[in-house]
Amino acid sequence: MCGRYASFREAQDLADEFALTTIADDVLELPPSWNVAPTDPVRIVVERPERLSDGSQGAIERTLRSARWGLVPSWAKSPAIGNKMINARSETLLTKPAFRRAFAARRALLPADGYYEWQPPEPGSPSKVKQPFYIHAADGASLAMAGLYEFWKDPTKADDDPTRWLVSATVITTTAVDEMGHVHDRQPVILLPENWDSWLNPAVDAEAAAALLTTPLPRLNLTPVSTAVNKVATNNPDLIREIQPPPRVE
Repeated sequence: MCGRYASFREAQDLADEFALTTIADDVLELPPSWNVAPTDPVRIVVERPERLSDGSQGAIERTLRSARWGLVPSWAKSPAIGNKMINARSETLLTKPAFRRAFAARRALLPADGYYEWQPPEPGSPSKVKQPFYIHAADGASLAMAGLYEFWKDPTKADDDPTRWLVSATVITTTAVDEMGHVHDRQPVILLPENWDSWLNPAVDAEAAAALLTTPLPRLNLTPVSTAVNKVATNNPDLIREIQPPPRVE
């Protein structure tokens, strides 16, 4: 499960880190967020053909663009289905209809500064409150969460309506490793830089892409943080600050 994360790095810093060719205009309008939640607009790294002035397609370029978090399949009757598709299990990407087509040709990276998970209280504890943890790279690098994206056309809007197309995305998850498994049994698939080119390349088929999801995951730091993150409306840098004393992770 990945249901909340932080994405506050400057777009230009992401352009340098991910070797981007272009940054979409709507991305530049997104504010930094320490509490990204489902259905929020998020930043995604994709490789798509350049659209030329005559309407034809040019060379493949790596772009940072925005998408709504919660994948809406092209065949969906309503975008509401995306509310239940913020995550996609890596084990079923090749077979599940909602993700199979996107997995074959529309793979993305969702840059995150870190993400949150909640640890249930210990058995017998009088507390019923789950402890949130901010999970991030020790060196401060971005986490490149493996994801998928999709295009959905709103049948109620005219063909010349610029808002008729919805771009949506989902985060791929896998079995949690190391200390993360003591907090939650699932975690996002984090791809290392040496796998970004193959993952984003639409010419790489689904079987080869599936193999990338089984590569070793980076070791991450777990920082106990305030339960203020539980409220979606709360969004400030204090959310990722360590609380003292830190609770025990078994």
